[in-house]
Amino acid sequence: MQFSRRQFLIRGAGAGLSVALAPSLLAACGGGGGKTLDLNTVSLVQRFPKDVLTPGRIRLPMSLGNAEGVISTQSGIKIPETLRFVVSDLDGNAVFDKDFPVQAHVTDVPQPYWPLVVDLKEPGTYIISLLGADAAGAAFQVTAASEVSIPTVGSLLPAIDTPTTQNARGVNPICTHQPKPCPLHDVNLRDALTMGKPVVYLLGTPAYCQTGTCTPALDALLAAQKRIGDKAIFIHAEVYTDNTATVSAPAVTDHKMTFEPALFITDATGKLVERLDAIFDTSEVLDALQRNGIS
Repeated sequence: MQFSRRQFLIRGAGAGLSVALAPSLLAACGGGGGKTLDLNTVSLVQRFPKDVLTPGRIRLPMSLGNAEGVISTQSGIKIPETLRFVVSDLDGNAVFDKDFPVQAHVTDVPQPYWPLVVDLKEPGTYIISLLGADAAGAAFQVTAASEVSIPTVGSLLPAIDTPTTQNARGVNPICTHQPKPCPLHDVNLRDALTMGKPVVYLLGTPAYCQTGTCTPALDALLAAQKRIGDKAIFIHAEVYTDNTATVSAPAVTDHKMTFEPALFITDATGKLVERLDAIFDTSEVLDALQRNGIS
């Protein structure tokens, strides 16, 4: 299977929200009310950050956009229940012998997204395309783990100090969740990693998130904690030191983060077994926990 060399990244907007022009001939189906979506008029929107993907299981959430911006459930458009994606190399050669049907996630998030998951063993540049369309695809880079500065799956999650209700460590407020702070600030991450339990650690700021996905991410984490209970230690850390939202909190600088939100899941030894980037909902968090024996 081969695809046109037209399938390349057109432009990026950074911070886990980049756009590649992608007119498509696929038919819209299901998902929400409104007029049928003409995929000839939409763009692929990358909902994952650049330069942090490493070989192995790779999650590539995608949204759709048009001239008005990223398409939401309030756009008056019927959202496709499923999109089918193909992954190719820069020469247009399909990397897998099959396409990937991906169901839409439409609840608890500001815009619907389709989380494509692939297993890529080698670093390199790859392209995501909508199946059946002579369209520009979205390029993404897979980088060797040794060249990625943020915590990567398979390594120990670095033990850092995070703000707690007992010790804010210079961060005020320690939680911007509304209408009241979340209850995930009782345990310091450094201490949690020594307690012999899996750790589920969210870095994100509900009040100042540029992509509007941090509040849904934290709400998803709270829902997961309610389901999982004390089988894991759940922690939330803010991105900024105060309400001016100008100075990065130590959790950001210590982990060398370049995007938010990010959810880190460790096993009982502190090894990072999964990382969810940029956009995710309750079902994805619960699936990730179950996949790693936390249920």
